[in-house]
Amino acid sequence: LNGNLSTYTLKLTGTLKSPKLSFHPPFLMLTPVPLGVETEELITIVPQEFIRPSQIRVKVPELELADGTRTCPFSAKFLEGQDIVLSSDGTANELTCCISFRSSKPMSFLGEILFMDQDENRFLEQQTIVFLPCTRTWRCTAMIKKL
Repeated sequence: LNGNLSTYTLKLTGTLKSPKLSFHPPFLMLTPVPLGVETEELITIVPQEFIRPSQIRVKVPELELADGTRTCPFSAKFLEGQDIVLSSDGTANELTCCISFRSSKPMSFLGEILFMDQDENRFLEQQTIVFLPCTRTWRCTAMIKKL
């Protein structure tokens, strides 16, 4: 500026993009199984609008049963890694995650499985768990929604 007090106007334009995850299938249906038997399902996670590489992690709920026992009936593992890698055209690789459920005790539960990236952006999968006493099996349905 060197002593020149002229006023300058700077105009910036841009598009705000928030990272998103799409889940396929959009509903997770775990097969009903007897108590103590594991059931699992694969989901494909499609990252969208990520502007840099990232890593997804999963937080599964820990539950307290009526007798005070704490349990974690869900588990999640990424079959081919949990890193989001961007290609030269800006698209990201798909991730495959295996969600499993096993419980040896009856319970009812409404909760969340939370997917997060390294910047703490949160992506939610809601679970509804119901024990069917007449057949001694579990029925698990999930609806995926975005936060």
